[in-house]
Amino acid sequence: MVAPGSESKSSLFVVCTAGHVDHGKSTLIKALTGIDPDRLREEKARGMTIELGFAWLELPSGAEISVVDVPGHERFIKNMLMGAGGVDVALLIVAADEGVMPQTREHLAILDLLGVDTGLIVMTKKDLVDQDWLDLVTLDVQEVLEGTSLENAEVVAVSAETGDELAELRTSLDTLISQLPQHQNTGNPRLPVDRSFTITGFGAVVTGTLADGSLKVGQEVEILPSGRKARIRSLQVHETSHDQVGPGTRLAVNLNGIDHSDIARGDLLTSVDWLQPSTAFDATFRVIPDAPRPVRHNHKVTLFAGTREIPATLRVLEGDQITPGSSGWVQMRTSERVPVVRGDSFVVRDTENTLGGGRVLEPNAPRRKRNDAETISRLETLKSGSSEDVIYNMLTDIEPATIAQLAGAIGSSASDIEAAISVLESEGRVKTLGNELDYVISTTGWQSLIEKAGSTLGVFHRSFPLRQGMPLQDFRGQLKLKAAAFGSASDSLRADEVITTDDAIVRMPAHTPSLSSEQDTEANGYLRLIAENRFSPSTESPINIELLQFLTERGDVVRISGDIVYPSDAYDEMETKILASGSDGVEITITSVRELFGTSRKYTLAVLEHMDSKGLTRRSGDTRFVR
Repeated sequence: MVAPGSESKSSLFVVCTAGHVDHGKSTLIKALTGIDPDRLREEKARGMTIELGFAWLELPSGAEISVVDVPGHERFIKNMLMGAGGVDVALLIVAADEGVMPQTREHLAILDLLGVDTGLIVMTKKDLVDQDWLDLVTLDVQEVLEGTSLENAEVVAVSAETGDELAELRTSLDTLISQLPQHQNTGNPRLPVDRSFTITGFGAVVTGTLADGSLKVGQEVEILPSGRKARIRSLQVHETSHDQVGPGTRLAVNLNGIDHSDIARGDLLTSVDWLQPSTAFDATFRVIPDAPRPVRHNHKVTLFAGTREIPATLRVLEGDQITPGSSGWVQMRTSERVPVVRGDSFVVRDTENTLGGGRVLEPNAPRRKRNDAETISRLETLKSGSSEDVIYNMLTDIEPATIAQLAGAIGSSASDIEAAISVLESEGRVKTLGNELDYVISTTGWQSLIEKAGSTLGVFHRSFPLRQGMPLQDFRGQLKLKAAAFGSASDSLRADEVITTDDAIVRMPAHTPSLSSEQDTEANGYLRLIAENRFSPSTESPINIELLQFLTERGDVVRISGDIVYPSDAYDEMETKILASGSDGVEITITSVRELFGTSRKYTLAVLEHMDSKGLTRRSGDTRFVR
């Protein structure tokens, strides 16, 4: 890391190389940038790229680009997948003396699956062949490109050894970069981590390409899927420090409050408390034409998403398999949690081959019914429906949901979500809960919640007709809502006069507990009994527990232990006098309280422990003090 700077950094663009081993990728990058991307000793010794290599380049227009050099050898194809994610431009490298090779085709297939549609085909080693051979290889390359995302890419022949046509390559690259749109910025940064290490005196450092949002010094961030928190100490782009960086930038992030061993390649650095990692997501899926076999239902694969590599099971949702060259609907079920949002690209491989890839439609998806018309219709809506339809469909799986949760699932900005919610609300399809736009629920989901609340309280009132209401925590458990969502839902249920709440209980508005004549006679007799010796009330006459609960909730009595029940006025008097006796720090003892009320140790201790539980007194050994 270097000394901090004060300037802000807008988004940059990232270029990656791809192609067969020994076709000159690293040599070309060194010739273009002056930086050797082969940073590992083993790579130097073996003459091939094993890990991802990094460099940067200033183009003729003055624009800066980051360059990711990825491995070409088949044994290191997994690193290639990680390097190809989050790139804007691909340089597909083909050696003029060898032409198209197996990894050329596989890398091209991966770029196609990831949707990289801007690139150049760079024919290296042109100094080793004559023009006729070069023309023949060029035709072969163009034939291989047909039907892929790079079929219209320009072919540029160069020699890294002599420098021939390198200037033309820079110009062509500059032209492509100038035509690229600005990167998406939804407001939530996502940095897939491809390296994690430590620098003496600085601490944990991670690197990656910022896929969305922006990062700034001092910002608190979350590492997913672990959920660990950290704070950004500094940001660096191309060995220069910045206060803030935008999407599309390849950068290094120095973190406080976390050890580099707690962050691994494949983790995601993002803003806190908005993105919930998935163990299942719905997706479109395409099997590459060169796949050695169809992808079957429940196919065990390795999933590559962002920079993460994890085992997964691919569930085919329509039919039993997807044949090479065909597409279908799938649900990916992963062995570990993976942070993805709608629209993210992914690739799957088996033991030796790239099979295909697709795009995420819905993260955190429930298990889908296979070969089901409703399921397929829903997936078609998620793929190509309006933003309002997409949000509505996702909402029904995670409702009630916050704007941030929907933004995380859909990969859109909070302002776009709010605008769509406004349209849906005007159409009567959703309802906002709480006093503000805290949570959103579909109108169908809201009606179900009303019915659940009514049936839950109805059962409770019939089972316990003498109770004022149901404990709020028990009610929340029955509705299966988290605390924050329950608060907003309760506000709306009260506003719609579905429920009434009082302190820690909830009831139906029409519920008013009352005693029968027999119960009223029993209650009055009990109250007279415990009032006869008001500071030492009798425990000899049992009373129906529901009737006692009624008297407690009505405020007639205070139950301070299993069998000790005081008339409310007697207990209030005791509490007032005990607190007064302990004013100015005077000790409160069992003996002093017994003398004050002429009662036994049994009653005195029960009262003092009750006051302790209310936080009125603090025990220290055998004495107590007023808090």
